[in-house]
Amino acid sequence: MAPRRAPSKPVGRGSLDGLLASREIIVACGPGGVGKTTTAAAAAAMAAAHSGGKVLVLTIDPARRLANALGLEGIGNTERRVPDEAFALAGIKPRGELYAAMLDTKESWDALIRHHAPDDRTRDEILANPLYRNISQRFVQSHDYIAMERLFEIHSEGTYDLIVVDTPPTRNALDFLDAPERMAEFFSSRLLRWLIVPYRSRLVNFASKPFYQVADRILGTQFLADIAEFFILFQSMYDGFIERARAVQRLLADRRTSFIVVSTLETVPLREAEYFAQAITERKLHLGAIVLNKVLPDYLRDPEGAEVAERLLDRAEEIAGAIAPQLNDAEPAQVRRVLTEIGQNYMDYRIVAQSEAEKQAELSTAAETLVSVPYFETDVHDFAGLMRLGAGLWGE
Repeated sequence: MAPRRAPSKPVGRGSLDGLLASREIIVACGPGGVGKTTTAAAAAAMAAAHSGGKVLVLTIDPARRLANALGLEGIGNTERRVPDEAFALAGIKPRGELYAAMLDTKESWDALIRHHAPDDRTRDEILANPLYRNISQRFVQSHDYIAMERLFEIHSEGTYDLIVVDTPPTRNALDFLDAPERMAEFFSSRLLRWLIVPYRSRLVNFASKPFYQVADRILGTQFLADIAEFFILFQSMYDGFIERARAVQRLLADRRTSFIVVSTLETVPLREAEYFAQAITERKLHLGAIVLNKVLPDYLRDPEGAEVAERLLDRAEEIAGAIAPQLNDAEPAQVRRVLTEIGQNYMDYRIVAQSEAEKQAELSTAAETLVSVPYFETDVHDFAGLMRLGAGLWGE
């Protein structure tokens, strides 16, 4: 049986309030399943409540309960304001405004095509291409690239004082950072040129002819032609894509942008989070904070608590005999077993808490700010819960 875990003040050299107040973009990254999306939303909500201005949280496929916590249904690509009533129900009068949006990959790609297409005809042909929907959703790096592209687009509009981005789920740790560069490399790749040149020139050279003969028999000439046509059209936007990819990279490296790595202190997520932090630093990007979720409270490490648990274990039989009559004449043996279990659980959690403290100490030099948020007994399911998490991020 786990002990009740009361909130404790985060251990570290600061909180997120100063970081968010001094930046225009905060990029939340980290391993999956550690509360990254909820942390991003809570940080944005706290910034809107206490720092003022217009704040946007751009989430990637948030859980339904998070959308409900924000007081919104059907979050989509278009930003929507979180109603002030949501703050009011949590007992808060916000100084600013909070908005939320969820990345829609297909809609974002459509908008990108419309922006970069050299003319209306090219735009319409790409959007009408039979392979476009499949490719735009499964294209190498498409989800990661479009997330960064959408961030750049929103930031360029200048509508928001702060944008907090929940990074997309990735197969590899920092695909979303490398996506712009990889997209640029793809459009200038030898493979792409080799694929489309025969159809552009209507000639198949001797070296490639055997491949196309086999591919035609397996896939059909029309299928290959559709692919080639699609990429020929795409290459007409090459300059625009390359320029935009470079601009996205500059924005991520800009002093107005900072990264926070979110993790728990479990072994596997923590190891991945340490890799994130190192990779961000090696790329000369600003690592503003490491946020540790679900941290056991400080009181478990108090020597006085350990002494109480030890006495409980040593004197369980004596104590059980004394209190059993007060528990509807419960069997002393049963009371002793319960007391022993409680004392042993406390000592076990004390060991884990001490281990967590050592891990936090090791991380203390990795970022400017280290924030620890306690393990709450219930998941975030409403705005009050979101603000409770936010208070932990703010060191309250």
